[in-house]
Amino acid sequence: MAIATINPFTGETEQTFEPHSDAEVERRIAAADAAFHALRATTFAQRAEWMRAAAQLLDDEVEELARLITIEMGRPIAGARAEVRKSAKGMRFYADHAEEFLAPEALADPSAVNASAAGTRYAPIGVVLAVMPWNYPLWQVLRFAAPALMAGNTGLLKHASNVPQSALYLDTLFERGGFPTGAFHTLLIPASGVERVLRDPRVKAATLTGSEPAGRSLGSIAGSEVKHVVLELGGSDPFIVLPSADLEKAATVAVTARNQNNGQSCIAAKRFIVHTDVYDDFVRLFTEKVAALTVGDPLDETTDVGPLATRSGRDELAGLVADAVAQGATAVTGGTVPDRAGWFYTPTVLDGITPAMRIYREEAFGPVASVYRVADREEALAIANGTTFGLSSAVWTNDADDEEWFIQNLDAGAVFVNGMTISYPELPFGGVKDSGVGRELAAAGIREFCNLKTIWKG
Repeated sequence: MAIATINPFTGETEQTFEPHSDAEVERRIAAADAAFHALRATTFAQRAEWMRAAAQLLDDEVEELARLITIEMGRPIAGARAEVRKSAKGMRFYADHAEEFLAPEALADPSAVNASAAGTRYAPIGVVLAVMPWNYPLWQVLRFAAPALMAGNTGLLKHASNVPQSALYLDTLFERGGFPTGAFHTLLIPASGVERVLRDPRVKAATLTGSEPAGRSLGSIAGSEVKHVVLELGGSDPFIVLPSADLEKAATVAVTARNQNNGQSCIAAKRFIVHTDVYDDFVRLFTEKVAALTVGDPLDETTDVGPLATRSGRDELAGLVADAVAQGATAVTGGTVPDRAGWFYTPTVLDGITPAMRIYREEAFGPVASVYRVADREEALAIANGTTFGLSSAVWTNDADDEEWFIQNLDAGAVFVNGMTISYPELPFGGVKDSGVGRELAAAGIREFCNLKTIWKG
């Protein structure tokens, strides 16, 4: 894929970029390694000052950045603006809490290990490579970069090739905030260039958010080099609605949960599993609200759903729907590629899904919802867990027993009760099964790329 900004609303190429040469990649790796030795010697207070300054740049430049995100990947402008502000909030969160999260811990009774004192300390590990996707071009990167830098690590970013201007903005952000030169750099390289960087001995670990095949590839390389990885590889999140749920609220939230960011979110609800007693009413409410969404220019403040980020993504989504319909599913609303410029797909609700259909197993990355009728909570759980993914989940119920039962039994990295999945700096984020390994955000996220040292004193 060419490194280029291709406006998904028009399909026109806005700007292209030459990949960095081998010499430039080497220079940037060397700069990151040198910056690590300088950064690790600084205090948490100093790093926090720089982090807050970088966060302020986001707030100051929110309109410019939001427009850039929208032009590069088609996110409606209101959501793009919210992403910039959320990123700044996440940076400040780690500026405020990094020292607390990485504080030394003393063993309460060191005599148990024949010591006068014992415990643990966290230490940074060095240069970390981040391979990041286009769907949240700022937040996805900064929720890694903020904790990594606050821990004293440095970062190299290989961003998605269709958001190069976002990548280049991030290339200078931290240095503008005061961090040492080289503390965070973008590498304009193709996917084929990742292996060389990851195998470099100066690069100590990697994190990737993206497709399952990409995660398996990066994970296998890292494994052969005995390097730590954090992988977030997508999901097919269930949204379970039980008879005691507030149907009006559940249906309203379901529309946002499925169609946020034009449906291109790993944690978007994708499979709506509804008890038969409330199925007809929920589907009616849900379908009415989906059909009422405004599809159009993502720079228009009134637009709910813009184009998909890439033509190939739109075509793949259309193929999933066509396969389901050909095998008996019904598009209750939507199910078409509109006759207009840009990579649009009509917000869709599919009924009558069966295991024979591809969409039963595969992640639909776009504004397409699948609804399933179930007879009881056991059948709901079987469908919810009947996928190789396990990122997040949502359960709508006002029955305390059902609530606890699903929390205990859902195979997912998170369970949201009577709400939609959202990533918060304060809560760990990550999945199980093919959705990945490791965690981002909260205390867990900053500790992923630290060496947990055991300290013993005689």
